[in-house]
Amino acid sequence: MNIILSNSSGKPIYEQITAQIKAQIMSGELQAGDALPSMRTLAKELRISVITTKRAYEDLERDGFLENVPGKGCFVAAQNTDILREESLRQTEAALQQAVELARRGGITRQEVEEMLELLWEEQES
Repeated sequence: MNIILSNSSGKPIYEQITAQIKAQIMSGELQAGDALPSMRTLAKELRISVITTKRAYEDLERDGFLENVPGKGCFVAAQNTDILREESLRQTEAALQQAVELARRGGITRQEVEEMLELLWEEQES
């Protein structure tokens, strides 16, 4: 599992871990049933506190991405398509919010943003 942490990021380390593991699950890089490193192992590999990895794993378990099997470890949970769709919607909304703020600061109109979105959408379809 490849996780890259940034000290200059505005996000706490546990959120960076959570986001990267979610992204790997959503992309199919991590599949249902795949074992994750133990909290201690991941903490050692990333040179962070076990408390930080525990928080990330707990958040992922709460959100339905991981399941903890006592005595065996943490595994990627079988994904409910509704959970994956909701996560995609949440990430899309956040990216669009950022785009709207940037457009407003730059004096770009809603119509111009809609035209850009349409062009980008069509480009991805071809």
